[in-house]
Amino acid sequence: MRTLLILLALSTASEPAPTQTPPVPPPAQARVPVPIPSEAAMRYYRSGVVLWFVGQAWLVFVPAVVLGTGLSARMRTLARKIGRSWFFTVGIFGVLYVALDGLLTMPLAYYAGYVRPHEYGLASAEYDLWQWLADEFKSLGVTASLAFVLLWLPALAIERLPRLWPFAVALGYVPIAFTLMFLAPLIVDPLFNSFGPMKDKALEARIVALADRAGIDGGQIFEIDKSKQTNTVNAYVKGFLGSKRIVLWDTLLKKLDDRQVLFVMGHEMGHYVLGHVVRTLLISTLGVLLLCLFLQTAGNALIGRYRHRWGFDRLSDPAALPLLLLLGNLFLVATSPIGMAYSRYQEHEADRFALELTHDNFAGASGFAALQRENLSNPRPGLLSKLWRSTHPPLGERIEFCNEYHPWETRGPLRYGSLFR
Repeated sequence: MRTLLILLALSTASEPAPTQTPPVPPPAQARVPVPIPSEAAMRYYRSGVVLWFVGQAWLVFVPAVVLGTGLSARMRTLARKIGRSWFFTVGIFGVLYVALDGLLTMPLAYYAGYVRPHEYGLASAEYDLWQWLADEFKSLGVTASLAFVLLWLPALAIERLPRLWPFAVALGYVPIAFTLMFLAPLIVDPLFNSFGPMKDKALEARIVALADRAGIDGGQIFEIDKSKQTNTVNAYVKGFLGSKRIVLWDTLLKKLDDRQVLFVMGHEMGHYVLGHVVRTLLISTLGVLLLCLFLQTAGNALIGRYRHRWGFDRLSDPAALPLLLLLGNLFLVATSPIGMAYSRYQEHEADRFALELTHDNFAGASGFAALQRENLSNPRPGLLSKLWRSTHPPLGERIEFCNEYHPWETRGPLRYGSLFR
């Protein structure tokens, strides 16, 4: 009996452990339902709508107070005493106004940029108040520097060309915007985060191969350490000529699988290949012209009525900057649905490009579902929120498009097939 038990034990021990079959990845055309948003996501969405209205009101309230109290004229006088020359007076006034606006807006920025993300678990636990303040002051420093360096250009155009300055400013906007677009990824962005090559070399090789198929040679791909600030996920394309690059947040690389990352990269490559950044900049020149024409008409009319109260009598006076900002904010609120619609169109076409490039509908749809979950998004926002706040199509629409768009299955024509190698 004892011998029998020993033999039985030995035979059992020698049996190979049952092997686990690795999960089969979902097929490329597997459908993904639009997730039902969580209760936290809907609270975040509703409070975001309220915050948007408060922010828009604040953008009008601050310059209105600076104008109505005569503070703008007193700041101009102080800037003139410090700077003496016209050039430095304009620059110093710009710095003073940026500092004042930053100080007045700090409580709202603190709630929107620090308290609220931490409350909903969207901010990294290690991103403390001092780090947030450091980033805020860096941002103010960049804005103040740009005001000091560039503000004299529109002021000079308004002074020398009182009737034609809107056209001069619109023409000057193009080279300045291209210059800033080139410099921002090289000088400004590294102030806030570290950029480096991708750590996952196998995935990077697949991305490079995808870029080659998309017709992109020598494209720069960077991984950025956003996890020190946020738990949300994102990727973007930025820059111009030699500074143009595709940037992946490290949070996205951690929370999305390889197929989803490749789809996201295909989307960003779409922006790159279709020239969306440059095209947007050129089209926005028309918007700048219309804005300046509005500022010229409305600004001169208001100065004619309130010049004694405000302490200046022409738009070229540095003290008129708050008036221009107030009117500019009103113009942007009124016209933003047009810009938002164009942005959503470009994002939709980048989605189409990614689908035609990867043929992986499931990766696109499931990736968008992951973005909805990680970023606490509402997949179906209200119409007004979509028109005024949405630079991207709602995630519900993007998931459904990924589920439905696959013309290659029926050998149908591809809109961007001629661009692929």
